Amino acid sequence: MTQQKQENYLQEWKEHETCAERMLPIIGRLYRDHNLILSLYGRTLVHSTVIDILKAHRFARMILDTELSVLETFPLLAAIDKLDLAPGRVDLGKLTTKFQKSAGTVSVDDFVRQELATINTGHSAVRAQPQDIVLYGFGRIGRLLARILIEKSGSGEKFRVRAAVVRKGGADDLLKRASLLRRDSVHGPFNGIITIDEEENAIIANGNMIRIIYADAPENVDYSQYGINDAILIDNTGKWRDRDGLGRHLRAPGIAKVILTAPGKGDIPNIVAGINNQLITAEEKILSAASCTTNAVVPVIKAINDRFGIVHGHLETCHSYTNDQNLIDNYHKASRRGRSAPLNMVITETGAAKAVAKVIPELSGKLTGNAIRVPTPNVSLAIMNLELAQPVDVAAINGYLRNMSLDSPLQNQIDYTNSPEVVSSDFVGSRHAGVVDSLATIAEGNRCVLYVWYDNEFGYSCQVVRMVQQMAGLDFQTLPL
Repeated sequence: MTQQKQENYLQEWKEHETCAERMLPIIGRLYRDHNLILSLYGRTLVHSTVIDILKAHRFARMILDTELSVLETFPLLAAIDKLDLAPGRVDLGKLTTKFQKSAGTVSVDDFVRQELATINTGHSAVRAQPQDIVLYGFGRIGRLLARILIEKSGSGEKFRVRAAVVRKGGADDLLKRASLLRRDSVHGPFNGIITIDEEENAIIANGNMIRIIYADAPENVDYSQYGINDAILIDNTGKWRDRDGLGRHLRAPGIAKVILTAPGKGDIPNIVAGINNQLITAEEKILSAASCTTNAVVPVIKAINDRFGIVHGHLETCHSYTNDQNLIDNYHKASRRGRSAPLNMVITETGAAKAVAKVIPELSGKLTGNAIRVPTPNVSLAIMNLELAQPVDVAAINGYLRNMSLDSPLQNQIDYTNSPEVVSSDFVGSRHAGVVDSLATIAEGNRCVLYVWYDNEFGYSCQVVRMVQQMAGLDFQTLPL
């Protein structure tokens, strides 16, 4: 019996592996030729490996009574491949589950045709011209934005990273910046091929030419001379955070709009993608993507406030150290931050609580916040101690947040884990704004404590890219409804 089980397990694995291999070229072709983005219960399948596809199916066990099999999803993928689709997003997991509930009353081909009727209108260009994007600053966030935008460029019809603006560091500046994009100590190697074009002073990443422009001031660059027009500029430096400072970018020929990857000051709208996207308008030229912590906590706080009501609460974030701190003890203008970041936990301030109130005005005056910088290079943990307007228990809170993470307008922002073994490094590369650690949830009476992990670099960068997609008119509807 044991020998037979061994053979059965291996045969089942080989069968599933073969099926996943058949899925890869279809997923890639639909993405390149039709700008169709396939996912499985929110897990993207584009640029996946065979193992990625199998793991995404395994993830579906959180939603279904049994694991969703590639043998079940493949027939629907094959049916999708027969259609002539316009750009869009399709959740293959939800599509398969919905088909299974139809209990054979309709064929696979007819079912898929009905469900995707709104985009089964023939291939069409996403935009008349690709959206030009400029990165002002090419540090931690700038390089991660470049990676994500290149990954999402598809056939090149959507957007293109045209340039990165920096201060020249030396004679081998181009080579060193290409190397930093190619290799990352936290996020691993770049998924593709990087070369340099010395004549154009450019990095070529998966066929995308990113010109490296040297400048000391925003208004001193004429982007139009490089063929860059109506561009969205993403300022990753944090040097200017008010409208006057960031407005200097708009005086540079070729720039149409500006995103700041830090909390904006004054009347600059602070956007948390998925929460207050309505503030992204054609008229507004300068926007802020708020902070990584604000992006992590706001979706969960909004979800809790909408369902249970928040009377007041305190936010504490254990945040990985940043480049602003010192490697060893040295002078720093801020209190405590002069002490060695890799050797100390450092209490510091955070504007997350006030920022929450900016995004969710009804919570103004109800939240306080603080932060502790900890000796890890990436991934942070937000702890939310909340008093609610009604009694709750752990099952109610967790069940609600689990459903929000799987099938709600916030499913791209809120993720959920029920593993008893996860630690911070397990969340490196998370594309969600935050991940609810359900086994750490505490609830008693009308009080609860929630623990939310977040990749303060990559997850935040994904939120910024979601802003870019909406600004560029690339915020596609996800099917099935």
